[in-house]
Amino acid sequence: MKPESRKEEIIRAASILFKEKGYSAVTMRDLAKAMGIKAASLYNHIQSKQEILSTIIIDLAEEFTSGMNQIVISDKNATEKLENIISLHIDVTLRNSDGLASLNNDWMHLEEENLQYFEKMRQDYEESFRDIVKKGIEEKEIKSFNVEIIVFSTLSTLRTLYLWYPKQNNIDASILKRDMISVLLKGIV
Repeated sequence: MKPESRKEEIIRAASILFKEKGYSAVTMRDLAKAMGIKAASLYNHIQSKQEILSTIIIDLAEEFTSGMNQIVISDKNATEKLENIISLHIDVTLRNSDGLASLNNDWMHLEEENLQYFEKMRQDYEESFRDIVKKGIEEKEIKSFNVEIIVFSTLSTLRTLYLWYPKQNNIDASILKRDMISVLLKGIV
């Protein structure tokens, strides 16, 4: 594992602060204080707080998009694809729960170009999820429930995992994955 660059350290520290206080409430001075450096030193590595937010959100959104694209083109059936999507969310959450707070809570603060890019990725992701569910229903793998309720229920649970899981000291990641897949899919397959 390669050592973290100073920019990566800044982004990681900012992710934590954004999760604790929200993007709007965090200043560059707060970030510098949390890192034990002068605020002016931050600008040697990043241009702005907006750059940090964009990096956090766009990197995570691209990771989800890439994962979804691989799942969509796989030869797996709908149930297996849904299992892979749940695993993808769990894996990303375990690696970067702090960044997911920004993805879920602060995306609206992105500047226009990045905001449009993020919204398009999110829409495409949800549409891919919806298509997998529809195909599963058509092929009788998934019970014929309302597609929008399945999409909402599943994705809402996965999107808020970053809030719940860090407080669970006694749930191993492998158990989390096994049981979440079972719980989320048992009612629809």
